[in-house]
Order: sequence, then structure tokens, then C-alpha cells
Amino acid sequence: MPPAGDPTAHDGETVRSVSLSGLTLNVRSRPPLRAGLPPAVYVHGLGGSSLNWSALMLELAGDLDSEALDLPGFGLSPPPDDGNYSVSGHTRAVIRYLDSCGRAPVHLFGNSLGGAVATRAAALRPDLVRTLTLVSPALPELPPQRTALPTALLAVPGIAGLFGRLTKDWTAERRTREVLALCYGDPGRVSPGGFAAAVTELERRLRLPYFWDSLARSARGLVDAYTLGGQHSLWRQAERVLAPALLVYGGRDQLVGFRMARRAGAAFRDSRMLALPEAGHVAMMEYPEIVACAFRELLVDTARLTAHAELGNASSPRPVPPEGE
Repeated sequence: MPPAGDPTAHDGETVRSVSLSGLTLNVRSRPPLRAGLPPAVYVHGLGGSSLNWSALMLELAGDLDSEALDLPGFGLSPPPDDGNYSVSGHTRAVIRYLDSCGRAPVHLFGNSLGGAVATRAAALRPDLVRTLTLVSPALPELPPQRTALPTALLAVPGIAGLFGRLTKDWTAERRTREVLALCYGDPGRVSPGGFAAAVTELERRLRLPYFWDSLARSARGLVDAYTLGGQHSLWRQAERVLAPALLVYGGRDQLVGFRMARRAGAAFRDSRMLALPEAGHVAMMEYPEIVACAFRELLVDTARLTAHAELGNASSPRPVPPEGE
């Protein structure tokens, strides 16, 4: 998903490259408005990048110290050395970054594929995640809604390359309009400047020799994750998440069915729901101010519960040892 927010949302961001064994991650940062704010990490969806979070990071600059990752093979991050684009591979990349950055536990955000990755990371490493905010998370939906089938077809070997050849004469402007029509509830919300920025970014990506490969193999990894059962099932892992969760669903989402909101609300043990009837697949880009408001409520409630728990522990009488000890 190319960025389509107001380009001014990107002003003031910094970008750096982080080298880990076997992969390099691009990290986009939004400086907090004051020191001491809690850390947050954002994970984008299939075909997206860290730019997808710029508008929300700007909204939350007074609440969080934010960093957004480019998953391996997306944005400005090169492909992983091992070529692993599975959900588990992307999850390992996020966990390795969180282990190395020295900022955990963090408030973890994920959209679409990034929502599946964030869910798995929170289930496997609860020590790294303070809260979990998922925007249209790509959790198994079987059968998928009809409008999601063309995206799922990217997982079929050869289809991505075929699509690239069939659309080789498409302009970047046409490609961008098609993506916005698929991902936005109302593409008309995109400003002319935002559209131009999205076109420029897509043109850059199309020149990358691994563009179609990283997209297709990540789509295949997501489809494979949908078929896993038992302890490796994404729904089973959602049930294991201990962190308080904010679940955001759009009523016009063509990729993740709005019907999945109810199942997700039942799966995550400590969750709250934000339903946006007019939003599509990327509510954090369409309605960043509303998503930010909902997260602030989660942040306040979580801090209050933590304070109560600490107060309760401090005021609990210590056990009196038996005489003679």
C-alpha cells in the first residue's frame, strides 16, 4: 500500500538502517514531543511500508515515542538473506528488532499482514508487548470475501509475474488509483499531494528487482498461515495474547471482512473494539485522529490498571514468618 496521507505528516521523521544477522531493517522514527514517553513500534501490511503509519505517528507524537519498521523486502528494507517471507519469518524479524533495540516492552501496532505478525509476536513474546493495536488484522477468514480473492491469487506461483507483464503498460497513476480503490473506504479522502506522493513511492518500488517477488512470497506466506492448525493457528495464538488489545475494523474493508470483528473480539482475552463504518482496510491512514483517540483511551486505562495493581501489591501485608525463623 503506497503512502497516500498528507505529505506534511512525513516532515520531521528520521530514517535509519538497522543491521541484524541475516537482515537489514529500515526504521522510520517520529521524535516525541517530550522526553520520557513510552515506546511504540508499528508494522505495516502486505505491499505497504513504514510510511503507512506517518499520519498516526504524527497524531500520537504527544503520547508515544514512535518507530515504524519496513519489513524485509518492503519500503527501504532489502530482502532477507534467507528469502523467508512467511508470517513466522516476518515475526522473527520484528522480535529480533525488539530484542535488540532496548526499548521493549512496546506498544505494538499492526495492519493487515502486520496485524498477523504483531499477533504472533505478542503471543510468542509477551514480555516485549505492552499493548497491541490491530487495524484490520489478516487473521484467517475462510472463505475470504470475494473482493479479497485477487490479492490472494498473488500467492499462486507465477501469478505476480504474469500480472506484472499484463499490466506493464499501466502508468503509476493508474496503479495507484487501483490500490487506493481497494484499500480506502473513500479514495476521495486522499489529497492531491498525498496522491502524488503515493505515485512517486510506487514508481520507486516498481524499479526494485525484487518488488514482485517479495509481494508474491509474502502473500504466499500469509495464505500458508491461514491453513495452519493447532498451536500454530493464528486464531489460537490470538487467544494466548496477554496484552490489552485495541481492534480496529472498517465497514468498507474489501480485504478483511467486517464480520471478523466479532470473532476477533471473542478471541483476544482483553480487547476493545473500534468499528468505523466508512473506513476501508487502512483506517489509520483514513481516520488517524479517531484511531489515535481510541488508542489514548487504551493507554489511559492500561496505566490506571497498572497503577492499581502496583498499589495493591505495595499495600498487601507481608506474611509473618513462623516463630523461630
